Amino acid sequence: MCDREQRGLVIAATSKLKRCGYVWIVPSASGNGKYSVSPDEQSPYCSCPDFETRGVTCKHIHAVRITMKREQHADGSETITKSMTVTETIKRQTYPQQWPAYNQAQKNEKADFRVLVRDLCSSLPEPERSRGNQSIRPADAVFAAIYKVYCTVSGRRFMTDLKEAHEAGFVQNCPCYNSIFKALENPELTPVLTDLILRAAKPLKSIETDFAVDSSGFSASKFVKWFDQKYGGLRQEHDWIKCHIAVGVNTQVVTAVEIHDRDTNDCPLLPSLLNTTAKNFTVKEVSADKQYASRVNFDAINAIGADAFIAFRSNATGSVGGIYSKAFHFMQLYREEFLQSYHKRSNVESAFSMIKRKFGDSIRSKTDIAMKNEVLAKILCHNICCLISAMYELGLEPNLLAA
Repeated sequence: MCDREQRGLVIAATSKLKRCGYVWIVPSASGNGKYSVSPDEQSPYCSCPDFETRGVTCKHIHAVRITMKREQHADGSETITKSMTVTETIKRQTYPQQWPAYNQAQKNEKADFRVLVRDLCSSLPEPERSRGNQSIRPADAVFAAIYKVYCTVSGRRFMTDLKEAHEAGFVQNCPCYNSIFKALENPELTPVLTDLILRAAKPLKSIETDFAVDSSGFSASKFVKWFDQKYGGLRQEHDWIKCHIAVGVNTQVVTAVEIHDRDTNDCPLLPSLLNTTAKNFTVKEVSADKQYASRVNFDAINAIGADAFIAFRSNATGSVGGIYSKAFHFMQLYREEFLQSYHKRSNVESAFSMIKRKFGDSIRSKTDIAMKNEVLAKILCHNICCLISAMYELGLEPNLLAA
């Protein structure tokens, strides 16, 4: 983009351009006067000194052309100008926000979060009492680990929040921050967090029937080093772990999760994510990007009675037969219907964005087990926040004690 195009972009963004037939009235960037612009591709014209003296496409012409590409109206429609004589008006889909309910959910989220986490942890077994030093209750340790991840602060700074939770009766004992770190490093915590994620999502089973699958990475504090043979030097980058999830497209709640190494392939994990989701939800549609386009995945989706809306690679054909071939020909013949369901896949991107923006895209833990548990705790915090939003916006009354 040249300098004149950049200045034209600024004019289009900050000034009001008025159209009078085929001529546009563009205010001067300095605020002194206006110029008449004809943005015709073959013979453009502008009354500004720059165009009259040099005869080049000035910033005012660029501003008009940028404005012509898309005009938005108050009713949500957009007018796209393809040429000087051809225009097309389309209706832009909008998603209204229930602001009173949203505001209530945000204001009460932290208080409701502690109640829901306590209910989830209440089913954890009590330790056997013995003489000597008493171990921390599993419910208290898990509550503290989850609540620390939710607060997004260090272990020492988190102690104030934990003491307040102890005084409010959410934990019987107030563990030390080192005890929280040890709990995250315990491999027995991994299946507990995974189960709590599924239990937190289960109250939304009456709302979610369409699901999307994808993966994303969480950056670790460790570094990976290697010698670059091509350029003859030592290189390094942050290590990261890969999180594979299935989400409901209405509330972005995570219905299944698996965490693997950074180089794990996405495609083979779809059947396990799908089967986990199908245990608690009725699955009607599954959408995913082309990384998941395989005959095995299409057969797995069809086996549970759902429809697959997965993009195909550019070299794909329908010659393999079976459900894969039917889905490929459906995409070719009914592209608009296919895209309507396929674009629900963007909700899994929204879920990852919600998790990373709210709870961070990096991991504080150092060991492999603790890193995995910390990511699972982020997913669980996200599910509980989705549940709180559904309580206020949809009138949901979850009972996690019986989940």
